[in-house]
Amino acid sequence: VTAERAAKRVFLAALCSVCQALQGGMLFPTESPSREVKDVSGLWSFRADLSPERSRGFEQQWYKSPLAETGPVIDMPVPSSFNDITQDAKIRDFIGWVWYEKDVWVPARWIQDQGTRIVLRVGSAHYYSVLWVNGVKVTEHVGGHLPFEADISGVLRQTSGSACRITIAVNNTLTLETLPPGTIQYMNDRSRYPAGYFVQNTNFDFFNYAGIHRSVLLYTTPKAHIDDITVETTFSDNIGLVSFNVSVLGSSKPAVKITLSAQDGRCVASADGSRGVLKVTDVNLWWPYLMHENPAYLYSMEVQATAEDGQTDVYTLAVGIRTVKVTSTQFLINNKPFYFHGVNKHEDADIRGKGFDWPLVVKDFNLMKWMGVNSFRTSHYPYAEEILQMADRHGIVIIDECPGVGIKDIRSFGNVSLAHHLTVMEELVRRDKNHPSVVMWSVANEPASEMPPAGFYFKELVSHTKSLDSSRPVTYITASNYARDLGAPYVDVICVNSYLSWYHDPGHTELISLQLNTQFDDWYGKYQKPIIQSEYGADAVPGLHSDPPMMFTEEYQTTVLQNYHNVFDQKRKEFVIGELIWNFADFMTTQTITRVVGNKKGIFTRQRQPKAGAFLLRERYWRIANETGVLPTWARYPCL
Repeated sequence: VTAERAAKRVFLAALCSVCQALQGGMLFPTESPSREVKDVSGLWSFRADLSPERSRGFEQQWYKSPLAETGPVIDMPVPSSFNDITQDAKIRDFIGWVWYEKDVWVPARWIQDQGTRIVLRVGSAHYYSVLWVNGVKVTEHVGGHLPFEADISGVLRQTSGSACRITIAVNNTLTLETLPPGTIQYMNDRSRYPAGYFVQNTNFDFFNYAGIHRSVLLYTTPKAHIDDITVETTFSDNIGLVSFNVSVLGSSKPAVKITLSAQDGRCVASADGSRGVLKVTDVNLWWPYLMHENPAYLYSMEVQATAEDGQTDVYTLAVGIRTVKVTSTQFLINNKPFYFHGVNKHEDADIRGKGFDWPLVVKDFNLMKWMGVNSFRTSHYPYAEEILQMADRHGIVIIDECPGVGIKDIRSFGNVSLAHHLTVMEELVRRDKNHPSVVMWSVANEPASEMPPAGFYFKELVSHTKSLDSSRPVTYITASNYARDLGAPYVDVICVNSYLSWYHDPGHTELISLQLNTQFDDWYGKYQKPIIQSEYGADAVPGLHSDPPMMFTEEYQTTVLQNYHNVFDQKRKEFVIGELIWNFADFMTTQTITRVVGNKKGIFTRQRQPKAGAFLLRERYWRIANETGVLPTWARYPCL
């Protein structure tokens, strides 16, 4: 049994159970009068399954006893990628099953109170996960970047009470049916490779970091609890309208009360019932950063659900009141034209890989605001929920992208792949639907959209996403020829990636103007939809200089940007609605002859130090922002 076949078997076996799991909500765990949260991140025991078929852990049932009793273990921080933590290249490049374990204590009152529901939640793990508590399997999940959880109340009360041994097996193998897809290639030339030698092939340009990338939490709710909340907003004149739909489980006739409060604590609207509309007089709208003198205004919506036995659950949700609309030439937020001047990012940093890290998140937001960024795309996968919450609070607009990157093989357009892709979009929308910062869904990045199956595939995918959330436009990111792109008719906004004078006509920046104008005119002429330049840029090795500019120097990167910007300034008067530089910061990739310790297209280094391009973009973005004429004085003239 090969590693790829084994991974495919577990993938297919899990698909039905994952689809069933989508029936519930996925509210971010927060504390309230009825809820407690215990973070069990930190140091975990870790062991990679180095057996030839990566199956020894399951064959020997490592989950049934302490992991240290099965063989050597090492310390592993959670959250983090496991790849860069050790000095062992085998761990850095490992493909297959790895095992995590931690012993935690659950408060006795949680166990003793039969009316308390105890939930174990994993923020994300890459890419297929199986979870046990005290040796009992409690859930499994297909895919990375998104949370999964399990009610472990029964397991704890039936086993050893407050002692809780959490075991998580994670497999980072990518197949033609996963997102992102990949293939396992066995090297059968015995004169060059040992028996059983294989490599993981992918079609994306970032390192395949793996592990438990976000926090692991224990949290409680009452048995009768608020399972999900859906909020949609609009406004008319000075009246804001907040439509809400609350799902309560564990009670057949719950009494639901909704209270909406302003930032000063005043109640501005309230209602009874699980479904309805709140009316807010003299509404403060949620505006993007640099678009209004009072951006990112958030109300607080408290939901109380009281069961027949008198038990009450309380959950509080931040609510931004705003609208999003798309015309043939504009993107409108609150009926005002919005121009995306932003960045593409990666969850990527030294040592921690894709592991969530608050200092890094705060630093990145400070850099974005310093630079005048008003938006970013979560290339090429959903980012941590805490990042979206930061964007809500700071007014940074988000294009929320699923992990549909590298779909290049025609076999990845089959029914199994489509079913999984639809499920991932359901998980993404379910998690992020209430964030005002999220203004558009992206269902894929640079798929082979000219292949015959792509038309049906993306028609179904876009239609399904719109059925999940009709309040936001849907796109995908294309690098195909405009005349052969079979998915473009179904999206609301055309997002185009192009690297003129880099991957095409390298070194010839004098061609950018002609080729970029042709690109925009071709796409708009065929589809009559607004266009975002969703990626453009050039690699720049920090500190490398040349005059006249040469490729890989900081001067060449800025020259490429300037030539693109000249065309943007013409076309944004017509139908171009945004520009997102690739990339915010340098990031790690697979080792190839075209990458010198990662991708160097960042305008910041991987350590978040600016290159010349960062200052160029800063001057440009603030100039564009100042054209709105609504900025307070402090924002019109940022300190240089």
